[in-house]
Amino acid sequence: MRPFTTLRSKAVPLIQDNVDTDAIIPSREMKSVSKDGLADGLFAGWRYLDAAARIPDPDFVLNKPQYDGAQILLGGANFGCGSSREHAVWALAEYGFRAVIADGFSPIFRGNCVRNGLLPIVLDPRPLAGVDGELDIDLAAQTVRAGDAIWHFDIDAEGKMMLAEGLDPIALTLRLAAAIDAHERADRAAHAWAWNVLPEARR
Repeated sequence: MRPFTTLRSKAVPLIQDNVDTDAIIPSREMKSVSKDGLADGLFAGWRYLDAAARIPDPDFVLNKPQYDGAQILLGGANFGCGSSREHAVWALAEYGFRAVIADGFSPIFRGNCVRNGLLPIVLDPRPLAGVDGELDIDLAAQTVRAGDAIWHFDIDAEGKMMLAEGLDPIALTLRLAAAIDAHERADRAAHAWAWNVLPEARR
């Protein structure tokens, strides 16, 4: 997973409350459990006049040429609510978004963001939507900057560390491999009978 340090990008304003995961990636667009191939279905119900034929709606914000290549999405309150589908975050990330700034997030969606390298920032997005130009995000400083204007955001220490070091939950666990191995050796010594009677535990 790519570490998140700083980011400079235009921001796409999609400031609506209660944008749920079915809007982010409709269930009909989830044709596999893979993280790949989901970007085309991102916001498919809104992005296309005809989703089956992939005819773009020129009025939808993602289809406006001034936002080509944008890596920051601005959302409203309770962004990512609804079902817990991780595909919603996978689709946003594959499309190219690296950060979502919103009034608030569904807790499950927020956790999925952090575990997949997408920075969720709780800030009022409206002043940012009016910025003419790019925004600068600095994770270490926990700031969003537009020219001379600076906004500070909060993030928990573990989430910040995972994003900054590019760690998913498996990589985070593997950092404790030495401690896990030491515990297993100690448990084998203390409870040899348990390891001996469970064939699947023998090595």
